[in-house]
Amino acid sequence: MEIKKEITIEELVDVLPVSVRYLMQQGIKCIACGEPIWGTLEEAAAQKGFSPETIEQFVADLNALAREQG
Repeated sequence: MEIKKEITIEELVDVLPVSVRYLMQQGIKCIACGEPIWGTLEEAAAQKGFSPETIEQFVADLNALAREQG
């Protein structure tokens, strides 16, 4: 599955549990972190002030993590 910026946080955590750690390192809280958020990866990152270019880098990083996980 290719991860896109439109993926919901809930779905992202479901399909790629290791994304929780990545999101925490970037300063984006998520469901498993005790501060549930809803919406998309793009919305969550934008709320934290990340630029569109940085959000695209998050997507690339998460897709790389997904490939590593097999």
